Amino acid sequence: MTLASHSAPAHRLGEAEITVTDAAGTPLAGVELEIAQARHAFGFGNIGFDFISLANDRPEDDETANLAALYTDVFNTATLPFYWGRFEPERGKTDTVRLQKTARFLRERGVALKGHPLVWHTVQPDWLLGLPLNEVERLQRERIRREVSAFEGLIDTWDAINEVVIMPVFANGDNAITPLARARGRIAMIRMAFEEARAANPHVTLLLNDFDLSSAYECLIEGVLEAGIQIDAIGLQTHMHQGYRGEDAMLATVERFARYGLPLHMTETSLVSGQLMPADIEDLNDYQIPEWPSTPEGEARQADEIERHYRSLVSHPAIESITYWGVSDAGAWLGAPIGLLRKDATPKPAYHALRRLVKDEWWLAPTSVVTDAEGRVSAMGFRGDYELRSGGKSTRFAICSEKQQTRIIHPREPEGLIT
Repeated sequence: MTLASHSAPAHRLGEAEITVTDAAGTPLAGVELEIAQARHAFGFGNIGFDFISLANDRPEDDETANLAALYTDVFNTATLPFYWGRFEPERGKTDTVRLQKTARFLRERGVALKGHPLVWHTVQPDWLLGLPLNEVERLQRERIRREVSAFEGLIDTWDAINEVVIMPVFANGDNAITPLARARGRIAMIRMAFEEARAANPHVTLLLNDFDLSSAYECLIEGVLEAGIQIDAIGLQTHMHQGYRGEDAMLATVERFARYGLPLHMTETSLVSGQLMPADIEDLNDYQIPEWPSTPEGEARQADEIERHYRSLVSHPAIESITYWGVSDAGAWLGAPIGLLRKDATPKPAYHALRRLVKDEWWLAPTSVVTDAEGRVSAMGFRGDYELRSGGKSTRFAICSEKQQTRIIHPREPEGLIT
C-alpha cells in the first residue's frame, strides 16, 4: 500500500509492516483488510479559546457541534489560555474548573492540548502589584506548579514562559513580573518556569516562546542551553498582520533556529483576509481601528498565502507543529480579520485551502489491501496513527519515521484484532 498523493516531503513519511496471524501465530495469507489514516503526527493546531464558553454553557447545541466539526476536520491540537490576570483575576479564585471542562471537551474529540503561558509579563493580575519581589516570585512559582499539576493528563504541553527577550524592559503598563525579571535576569526566570513545571509533571513538554525572532532571541537560547536548562521545543511567533513575509524569509528564519537541534513549533501564526496593517507600525497593538472587515479580495489573498505558508513550513524537517491564531473573526486578536471562519462561522477560502492540504493531499484515504503469502502487508503513509479494519473490528497502529513491525491476530480468532 502506498500514498494516494506523493507531494509530501520524504521526512514526513514512514512505513509499517503488518503481519496477520491466527491465535497460534501462523501467518494468514489472502486476508482482506482496510487501512485508514486516523491522525497526523504533525501538529496542525489553532486556538481553542472559542470553546471555553461553548463547552461550559452550550456543549450540546448546534453552534457548538458545527464549530467542533469544522475544527476537528482540520486541527488536531488546540492552545488554551492561561493568562494569569484573566485566569485568577481575584486572588484564590481561578478558572480551573471551566478550563478543565473545556480541555475534556476537546480531548474527547481527539484534540491534543497546550497551555499558554505559565509565565508572562502581560495580562497580569492587579493584586500582584506592590508586593515584595520575593513574594511575587513565590506566588509565580506556586502558580506554575498549581496549573501544571491540576491539568496533568489533560494538558501536558505548555508555553513555559512567553516573550522573555523584552520581559525585563517591558514598559507598556505596570505589572509585577517585569520588575522580577529585571532583578533576577532572563535566564533565572526561564529556569524558574521550566524547573517548577517539570517538578510538577516530569512528563511535560515545555516551550520557550517569543515573537522577537532577532539575534537577541538566538543569544537568549544559547544562554539557556549553556546554563543547562532543558528546552523541549522552541516556539516562534509569526503574526503577519502587515502581510505575508514569503517563503524565502520564513525558511531563512526557520534555518537560524533549527541549528540548535530542537523541534520548532510555529506557535502563533496569522494572515489577514482584509486590509493589511501599515508597514510602519512597530507594535501591532498600536493599530486600533473601529472596524476591520474581511473582504473578498483579502480572502482570496489569505487562501493563497496560507497554502504557500504551510507547504513551505511542512517542507522543513525541524518544524513539528504549526498553530494558527484564529478560528473565527469573532473575537480575533486586535479585531483583525485573521480567522479561517467569518464572524458568522462560515468558512473562508483559507479554511478550505488548509483542509485540502491536511485532509486530502497529506492524508491517506481508506485503502483496501490483501495479505501476501507470509500474511504481510506493507503500509506507507504520513507519520501518525492509522486504523486497520477487518471483520467489523479495528485496531490502531502507528507509522513512524523508521519502519516498524506490527503483528495482529485476525478477528475470526477468539482473541480478536489486536497488536
